[in-house]
Amino acid sequence: MPLTFDLVVLGSGSAARDAARKASTEFGATVALVESTRWGGSCPNVACKPTKAYLVAADLARDLRRLGPKLGLSVPGELDLARVRDWKNTLRKPQERWHEELAERFETVRGEARLRDARTVDVDGRELAAERILVATGSRTAVPAIPGLERLDWVDHVGALELDALPRSLLVLGGGPVGLEFAQIFARFGSRVAIVQGAARISPRSDEEAAAALAAALADDGVEIVTGTTVERFEGSHAVLVNGASLEADRVLLASGRVPNVEALGLDRVGIRTHRAGIAVDERMRTSVAGVWAAGDVTGLAQFTPVAQYQARIAVDDMFASSGRTADYSTLPTAIFTDPELAAVGLTEHDALERGLDALTATNLITNVTRSQYIEERNGLYKLVYERGTGRVLGIHVVSRNASDVVQGLAIAVARGVTVAELAAAHHIYPSWGEGVKAAAERAVPV
Repeated sequence: MPLTFDLVVLGSGSAARDAARKASTEFGATVALVESTRWGGSCPNVACKPTKAYLVAADLARDLRRLGPKLGLSVPGELDLARVRDWKNTLRKPQERWHEELAERFETVRGEARLRDARTVDVDGRELAAERILVATGSRTAVPAIPGLERLDWVDHVGALELDALPRSLLVLGGGPVGLEFAQIFARFGSRVAIVQGAARISPRSDEEAAAALAAALADDGVEIVTGTTVERFEGSHAVLVNGASLEADRVLLASGRVPNVEALGLDRVGIRTHRAGIAVDERMRTSVAGVWAAGDVTGLAQFTPVAQYQARIAVDDMFASSGRTADYSTLPTAIFTDPELAAVGLTEHDALERGLDALTATNLITNVTRSQYIEERNGLYKLVYERGTGRVLGIHVVSRNASDVVQGLAIAVARGVTVAELAAAHHIYPSWGEGVKAAAERAVPV
């Protein structure tokens, strides 16, 4: 006989845990969590949290090297990557503790899940039944089909965080957030780093001017950026590019995409529709099969931890309350945690014009912000995209230290229809990184 629950959640990452907590706390549901790889999911174990620890170390290395001599601080010698790794590991919750904490509240089942039907899950021969199933199995690094790659000891973000020796040179495949963050980390640690990006520029979804400012900052760190081409093949340690150029690297880091963890689930058997990036869902996170929902990276919609949590809560509301709440990503704040960070909310200039909006822009350079002088930051900006006539802010794009905090604080203002005149008239803190937004607004509305 199967074990029966109100909800079975496949996965134990951010979406899975939030769904389980909400279902049990708000609706008194009995919940089973099924995990095949690591309790707690990727973000706290091998992605968000440990990666940002490395970024903190890289920022410190840069500041000591650039500013230390002027401030009478000793400039550090060669970085000990093994010690950085060990420090990072102290910040992570052990797997045993993850499991203990989850098992206190939910039934925890370790193993590979497979859907028998829309109400039954088989976990390595153990049968779980529920009226509601949430698929939150996440995603993993995509491995491109490049001849010769299979003979290399490549790493992705998971493997890079476990290296105990700094590679002399590193080739990063992919110019999205993961590739950019790791490129800067290892460049600041002391590796010679190159990025190969198939698109015409790094971070192609970002505002073009903002991406250019970030590219300039990376170049200052010594990162070589090669865009508009891909790797055709590997010949030993040499990467031969489609454009005929060749790059040599001791290590290759894969960061050119993600694939959903769905192969073992048996989605075809149940009739759940998928697309290239994951499971197809509607605005309530329902799949094509009644009784099955999906949330987080496995949907391929917006692969961020807060979005996974947001989607999970919408799914649980739909399961137990039918509240009518639907997903809205129109004012989703995002950030690339390089230094400077690139953070944004709302439309880019290109997107606004593509939608036929009568859009204008106002930009303030980071060199006009006092805080930039303290760390000798030359690359960065504050850009507003706004509507002619109404002055309604359509998008905010910031490249600076703490840009994520600056933009997050303004996301609700953009959602509520704030105007450039209101931003220009607002009080601000001096000296702060955030004052650059007000200065940009003042360029749009002279005071």
